[in-house]
Amino acid sequence: MTETQAKKEGREVSVVRFPWAANGRSLTLGRSEGVTKLIVDPKTERVLGVGLCGPGAGDMISEGVLAIEFGAIAKDLALTIHPHPTLSETIMECAEVFYNKSVHLYRPARK
Repeated sequence: MTETQAKKEGREVSVVRFPWAANGRSLTLGRSEGVTKLIVDPKTERVLGVGLCGPGAGDMISEGVLAIEFGAIAKDLALTIHPHPTLSETIMECAEVFYNKSVHLYRPARK
């Protein structure tokens, strides 16, 4: 599910993003312009959609597809061990952003 699809269906979703500029591997590659995005149901925490944009994104999308197909919640992605430094860590980091727990990205809590 995309952000646009969620809006058309009138679904309440949380859209969280993790910029690749905060990822060590993308910096060593000199390609920090990417972004990882998760579409999450805020009540159930279920992952409804995943978006990736950047070099190697096509190699990483399968983790997102698997999460959706198996009904994973954001915490499942956040707790999955990812090698470091890799671009695939951005999926884990993005899930951590949903819980305001990302080590590499500061997001002040909304009031």
